Amino acid sequence: MRTIVLPISLAAALVAPLAFAQEPIYRCGNEYTNNPAAAKNKNCKLIDGGNVTVVQGNRARNGSASASAAKPPVAGGSPAQRVDPNDQRARDADARAVLESELRKSEAKLAELRAEYKDGQPDKIGGEARNYQKYLDRVAELKAAIARTEADIAGIRRELGRYGGVSAPAANPAPAAPAASAAQ
Repeated sequence: MRTIVLPISLAAALVAPLAFAQEPIYRCGNEYTNNPAAAKNKNCKLIDGGNVTVVQGNRARNGSASASAAKPPVAGGSPAQRVDPNDQRARDADARAVLESELRKSEAKLAELRAEYKDGQPDKIGGEARNYQKYLDRVAELKAAIARTEADIAGIRRELGRYGGVSAPAANPAPAAPAASAAQ
């Protein structure tokens, strides 16, 4: 039988971590310490089991510096911040033209959707004659698309109102019939 003798330094290195036990840890409010006598809060309780790992967090930033950076400049700001009134009118006119274009597109889309919807009785296409649920799903999708487009139009009109009113508002047809009437 052969015996292997480990050098004493290697044996000591293997046993050393087992020999060092962690000191008892106390929780004193939100503070953890191994010296409860030095703690600010004297209501310390011994924590049983497991080691405690404390990770340092980031310090809170000064709120005034970030808040001032997020605020837009006021109208009466320094002359360098002001925009020439003619430039601003040109920008407003461009924005209004874009919004009017979007309004026309949305109104055309709404007219197409309502024509296809046919007051809750759209024509059946494809396999919808055999599968009624497909038909009901398409009717519900059409109704939702109409509601979204109407909401888009209302939003565009609100935006245009900020630029001095809505030009040539389209006639607002009656709202779409509920999908339940399609099932009858």
